Amino acid sequence: MTDVQTALVRAFRDEWGQVVATLIRLTGDWDLAEECAQDAFTQAVGAWARDGVPRRPGAWLTTTARNRALDRLRRDAVGAAKLREVAAMPEPEHFEDDSGVPDDRLRLMFTCCHPALSMDAQVALTLRTLAGLTPAEIARALLVAGPALRKRLVRAKQKIRHAGIPYRVPPAHLLPERTPAVLAVLYLLFNEGYSATAGADLLRRELSAEAIRLARVLHELMPDEPEATGLLALLLLQDSRRDSRVDERGDLVLLADQDRDRWDHAQIAEGVALLEGALRRGAPGPYQVQAAIAACHGKAARAADTDWPQIAALYGKLAAMTRSPVVELNRAVAVGMAEGPAEGLRLLSDVDLPGYHLVPATRAEFLRRLGRRAEAAAEYREALRLVTTDAERRFLTRRLAEVG
Repeated sequence: MTDVQTALVRAFRDEWGQVVATLIRLTGDWDLAEECAQDAFTQAVGAWARDGVPRRPGAWLTTTARNRALDRLRRDAVGAAKLREVAAMPEPEHFEDDSGVPDDRLRLMFTCCHPALSMDAQVALTLRTLAGLTPAEIARALLVAGPALRKRLVRAKQKIRHAGIPYRVPPAHLLPERTPAVLAVLYLLFNEGYSATAGADLLRRELSAEAIRLARVLHELMPDEPEATGLLALLLLQDSRRDSRVDERGDLVLLADQDRDRWDHAQIAEGVALLEGALRRGAPGPYQVQAAIAACHGKAARAADTDWPQIAALYGKLAAMTRSPVVELNRAVAVGMAEGPAEGLRLLSDVDLPGYHLVPATRAEFLRRLGRRAEAAAEYREALRLVTTDAERRFLTRRLAEVG
């Protein structure tokens, strides 16, 4: 990767949300802000290669995006007052606020998660606008079809525009009502880094690392919020296994086959300690229960030591809390490990996740363990039809060859 490419990747990670947020604040037009930010990054590719990386990449990108917005507004013949407002925009500064949130990016997430919108709309809009995830990635995270996700984003922006919802950093006393959506954003951002939607690489470490960093900031900001603590514990426990999830060729390694010596045991210890502190508050929530499941894996010295009955019971509690089909899928896996593949297969028949490759892949694993090779092969083929990452595709291809 060239110096310019490295600078662009870093700038996208660090500056995208700030550039978009600044333009939204000044123009009130979310689509215009995103489009002009994209144009600024596109212009940076050639300009930085020709002139060198600017000393303040964020300021360069914001100024370029602002100029692009001015051109668009002039062409669209908007009012002179709006043109003057955008033209007078100063060099980018931190948003002035009394939220007490010490991190720019986290502050913008609280800003984006406006309670006038539905929870799903808050999460989708924040992942798109500030995290820069694609509609396909957000659709996978929220388990909706791509067209439905795009309609949801359009409706959210229309509601903001028609209702005159301001893009403003909330004061400290309004943060709690936005916290659940911010937690969901961080959780889904981590998941996209831990298991990418598509492409050659299963892991996108920069996304996982950023989600953990922001979760740690949020925990420090809200030390008495058990679900914020539970989320940080969960992310640390999950991330502790990152170096063993793929081999040196980039191929997927199942949990049972991972080299547990390569797990980050300091991270596991920190996650377990955080979880225990959160549970002592007596208000268990979905992130704490998921962290407890991850802790069961983290504390097992060998795959054979895993307490699958306890994990299955925890998934039962989580299913009652969330009513999530993905949780039901994972519960079926846990029950299949605790009670046998036939029982797991029975539970899997009730899971409704159309188009999700892990459903036929899991069914294939149960059938393979039951010796029903022809049926397993059909399910592996269906999973291969749906899978979108290269590492998982290679794994499923090997499994299909094994059942012949």
